[in-house]
Amino acid sequence: MNQYEMLLYKVEDAVCTITLNRPDSLNAMNRKLIDETASAFATANADDSVRVILFTGAGRAFCAGDDRHEHQHPENEAEARDLVDAIQRVTDEIVLGKKLVVGAINGWAVGGGFEWAINCDFSLWANSAKAFFPEISLNLFVTGGITSLLPALVGLNKAREMLFLGEKYNAHALLEMGLAWRVVEDDGLIKEAGDIAKRLAKLPLLSSQAMKKVLNQTALSDLKIAMDLETEATVAGFLDPQTTVLLKDF
Repeated sequence: MNQYEMLLYKVEDAVCTITLNRPDSLNAMNRKLIDETASAFATANADDSVRVILFTGAGRAFCAGDDRHEHQHPENEAEARDLVDAIQRVTDEIVLGKKLVVGAINGWAVGGGFEWAINCDFSLWANSAKAFFPEISLNLFVTGGITSLLPALVGLNKAREMLFLGEKYNAHALLEMGLAWRVVEDDGLIKEAGDIAKRLAKLPLLSSQAMKKVLNQTALSDLKIAMDLETEATVAGFLDPQTTVLLKDF
């Protein structure tokens, strides 16, 4: 039985599929979806019957970022820090968790949704998928370890372009720059992602989990430092009155 309100969660053939399930809102993030996503990944990482996690979104988008219709601006530092810590917990579970994560990215992946897509070990993007980072234009900051992950994947100059200018990119541009692992036809996305997940699930558990851990700890040795700095910058952004003005106009 699915125990979540904002997600679909199922385990089959050693693959746990976690599906963001707010299709009418393009799976935009509210606090409940953030908390449930962290909880679902923690559950899958702790489940011995799960070898691989498949992460996707229901409907026309993977995740459209923060839900502007339900956005409740933190009133003080404690509230802001609690919210940012909740968002960072998802990345802790995806990137630093034991299980390999295959992302099946459909439609828009915006802001925090783009971050979650990049957090995946193997990301398959639908041909029509698109992504961008709006945070700086809103006087906010990225989370998800992106200040470490993005330069490692695309180089510092491209990371600057993506974060400062907020350009929109299609799936093929993301493939060319090394952010998308593979681009597939829209109607074949879930099947191809599932096939990759099943293939990964057949690998010896000890070596595959050790490989994920060692790759991430060596290639992303400053990830935790980056996430701590991101948290401080995001909290400061939430507390700046200019942010409230920009969010209302977005």
